[in-house]
Amino acid sequence: MKNKRVLFINSIVGTGSTGRIISGLCHVLKEHGVESLVCYGRGGAPENIDTFRIGSDADVYLHGALSRITDRHGLYSKRATEGLVRCIKAFRPDLIHLHNLHGYYLNYEILMDFIRHAKLPVIWTLHDCWTFTGHCTHFEYAGCEKYKTGCFECGELKQYPRSLLMDASKSNYERKKRAFCGIEHMRLVTPSFWLKERVGESFLKDYESDVIPTGIDLDTFKPLPSDIRERYGIGDRILLLGVANPWRERKGLDDFIRLAGSFSDEIKIAMIGLKKKQLSMIPDNVIALEKTESVEEMAQWYSAADIHVNLTREDTFPTTNIESLACGTPVITYRAGGSPESLDETCGRIIEKDDLKGVINAVTEFGKKTDRIREACLRHSVLYDRRDRFKEYYEKCYKPYL
Repeated sequence: MKNKRVLFINSIVGTGSTGRIISGLCHVLKEHGVESLVCYGRGGAPENIDTFRIGSDADVYLHGALSRITDRHGLYSKRATEGLVRCIKAFRPDLIHLHNLHGYYLNYEILMDFIRHAKLPVIWTLHDCWTFTGHCTHFEYAGCEKYKTGCFECGELKQYPRSLLMDASKSNYERKKRAFCGIEHMRLVTPSFWLKERVGESFLKDYESDVIPTGIDLDTFKPLPSDIRERYGIGDRILLLGVANPWRERKGLDDFIRLAGSFSDEIKIAMIGLKKKQLSMIPDNVIALEKTESVEEMAQWYSAADIHVNLTREDTFPTTNIESLACGTPVITYRAGGSPESLDETCGRIIEKDDLKGVINAVTEFGKKTDRIREACLRHSVLYDRRDRFKEYYEKCYKPYL
């Protein structure tokens, strides 16, 4: 009798938030004697996980180039997807766990047609809104609600997955609707209640769905000592930390620049994740840094900060909030997407979008980080221990099929 098997499909594995989630789930399945195979589209792969590369770098580049011209993201890579189908047939999974199908690496129509006819059970974790729109991954900043009834004349063509020449949002919407609806055994998972509500307003509304928040590694993100305050001349001033990748208006770049002129010298602002060309536009009184690849360095910055200020105007469920809490630092965020969901009144403040005065008042209210605030943040962060969230996935998503 063969072991039970789960096959994952995602754009990446081992890196990035979605890739790390999949790696963690593979380890949990192994603990339960379940085999797993991760089929991925780009980048490298960890050696301790069985993987299958879908297509090649050349295919990804071609898919991306054609998408830029035609706005038909997810409708190329036919040969690569046919190879994926052969892999699925050979592996003979008991369950398929889908994640991001976007990323210029597969053809969603070929994949979903195979799944439909094979009648394989599917869990699909949605990390953004791409699945039920005609183009975009996020629409909150644009204030668009076309996803509810049908996309057309898309105003987000310049956003990922970018299209330079054509608008195929109307046909994309209809093709996704045909491809993604009517799968006999499919259940959806979202990381936030905000996204679950958006799914319930879309053509995916007939599927059952669960909310399983994204977890983080509490052995990595924890209060850490560092020389950051000495190195950057911060001293005992209140340190406000902003983190984004990439920084842009949708992530509050303009409001951070305004904040820099709103405080006295008793408050210092640091921004991490800026591009080289953005560094020159940041005020001189702000510590402006590019993205760091070191999670330990990020944990040190979170630990050194008094407040993490997240002025995103659209987000599904930002892990930066949880990472900050796990390092003992409270969060101020706009009421945008799922960003407020990881906070309560003991460890954060939720401000209406673009209310910079409200942000300033919240900074004044929190002030210097105290032991009481630090302990409240640490207690709350335990809710997002990735080990518990992986166990929740196993109990809710895998156990019924394995």
